[in-house]
Amino acid sequence: MRKGTSVSTHVRHAYEQFLAGSAPADDAVRSMVRESWERSRSRGLNPGAVDPDSDADTPMSDTDFQEYRAVHRLATVRSLVHSLMLDDISDSGVVVAMADKHGRLLWVEGDRAARDAAARINFVEGSVWSEETVGTNAPGLALTVNRGVQIIGPEHFSGPVQKWNCAAAPVHDPTTGELLGVIDVTGGPAVAAPFALSAIRSVVAAVERELQSQAVDLAAPETFSPAATRRRLTVLADGAAQWHDGVSAPRPLSPRHAEIIVLLQSYREGLGTEQLATLLSDEGLGSVTVRAEISRLRRDLGDVVTSRPYRLIVELESDVADLRAMIAKGELTSAISMLGRGGLLAGSLAPGITELFDEIREDLRSRIFGTGDLTALRHWVDSPHGRDDITAWHHLAKQLPIGHPDRAVAEGRVRLLDRRFGA
Repeated sequence: MRKGTSVSTHVRHAYEQFLAGSAPADDAVRSMVRESWERSRSRGLNPGAVDPDSDADTPMSDTDFQEYRAVHRLATVRSLVHSLMLDDISDSGVVVAMADKHGRLLWVEGDRAARDAAARINFVEGSVWSEETVGTNAPGLALTVNRGVQIIGPEHFSGPVQKWNCAAAPVHDPTTGELLGVIDVTGGPAVAAPFALSAIRSVVAAVERELQSQAVDLAAPETFSPAATRRRLTVLADGAAQWHDGVSAPRPLSPRHAEIIVLLQSYREGLGTEQLATLLSDEGLGSVTVRAEISRLRRDLGDVVTSRPYRLIVELESDVADLRAMIAKGELTSAISMLGRGGLLAGSLAPGITELFDEIREDLRSRIFGTGDLTALRHWVDSPHGRDDITAWHHLAKQLPIGHPDRAVAEGRVRLLDRRFGA
């Protein structure tokens, strides 16, 4: 087909021929669209109206609908779709919809203006947009032909919908192959671009991978309520990072989720997707991967992170924050003990965590030198972080009186480190 306005005009002429009872030329409209028009007409649908009756499939009250979608399989990946799509396009005049296998719209999301505009064609939660109900449209046709489709303007069967463009792809259970529903993006010119369908297919692939991971995660962690009274993250002890919600027993966090929370606590102003990706990996971590991780984090911990930018929206205590407070107050011996071997901070390869760890150790070390606290200095050189610190051993040797046996040990350690590292 030709590109640009000529295509729209060409298709519109074919649509008018079709409604008049003439068969459009073979090259006037895509065969998939023509076949859908024919099915729509054979069902007696009115091309001049949109009436996606919410009772078209199964009568459902508002209460029944709320309960139905709350337990639908797609509810478990809603936050992932939100992260992958809405975080970046929420103000671009499009809506993102998730529908069940009957075409019933479970969620329609986007900014208020976009949702209000969609509501004028009854593209609202609870309505049914199957091909059988509304005629040719992307979510309905994707369910009918069981593959990703893009419907541009006049390709829609219903006239009132022809100002819109949409792209949709079906979602399947990755284990059984069962058709679960469809994900759709609907809007203006941006949705007519070829990348819109590619983007939807990418999101569906990520959703099906997430469904697969849920299927094999037989011990899926409980989701904690955002109303929990106290949250605390501990990452400095040996072993896994721990999340405390103040209600249940502490639970382990994956290293990646712990890294994300540590970084967001350190960057109170928030981080964009690319910023967070750079702080988490120097190997080109993709924005889709970051959004998927944020989605899993929300699934596991509740709504603790907001988007655009990513930012903590709960009060969070942590041993890292406690450590920094101790250093600031001059509680240096206690700070060295709390730092221990460094836990997650020492083991992480994330550039942002490595930089944070270096900052904390240098702040602590500088405080020790600046205060001349002999007890803290002794603890420092006995710790994993100060054991090979030649400058710290120099300071210790200078502070100990001549003839003190530990001064000789400190001077010997200086000579050893000088030979070892060529300092």
